[in-house]
Amino acid sequence: MDGLTYVLLGALIVIAMNWAWSRYAGFLAQTPDDYAGASTPFNIRTHLNGHLVCEGVIYGPTGRVASRFVGHFDCTWKGNQGTMNEVFHYDDGSQQTRAWNLTLGNDGRIRALADDVEGEGTGQQMGNAVKLNYRFRLPAKSGGHVLNTVDWMYLAPNGTIINRSQFRKYGLKVAELVATMRPAHQQELAKSA
Repeated sequence: MDGLTYVLLGALIVIAMNWAWSRYAGFLAQTPDDYAGASTPFNIRTHLNGHLVCEGVIYGPTGRVASRFVGHFDCTWKGNQGTMNEVFHYDDGSQQTRAWNLTLGNDGRIRALADDVEGEGTGQQMGNAVKLNYRFRLPAKSGGHVLNTVDWMYLAPNGTIINRSQFRKYGLKVAELVATMRPAHQQELAKSA
């Protein structure tokens, strides 16, 4: 074998090892069962209810912060049917809205629909965590690409929700979101009105 063959073979091995790590030991390898024994259960009807504030950052493919945002959510439930209306304000002055329609099964399974989600999102609440998978369509100004998305929400002991999401295209991570969600204070409600 010549030097170029060794370089290509080495690159393929590195790519395969990175894929295997992310698939079987990294973020994507988590399952709801990993959190089944948690002492403080995450119930989306309770913890994703009322007026919430969401503060976060979006990292681009290089790991640098690409955007910062504050979101205001209004969540209501009737039995196992919920709606979550979201308004995001980004650091560039832009605004984005989304309305989720959520259905919670008696077994903790979640069905999620939104206008910018291709098909149906599916998930599971278990222990102190919630997992949601869906195909998210970017706005036209951002290219309109459809990204495979994995959301994990973890309930902190004080009731704050920590959200970590990864967005992938062709299996490659193109963005990551980290945010907190918490009940809105009165002054925050006045600002969002």
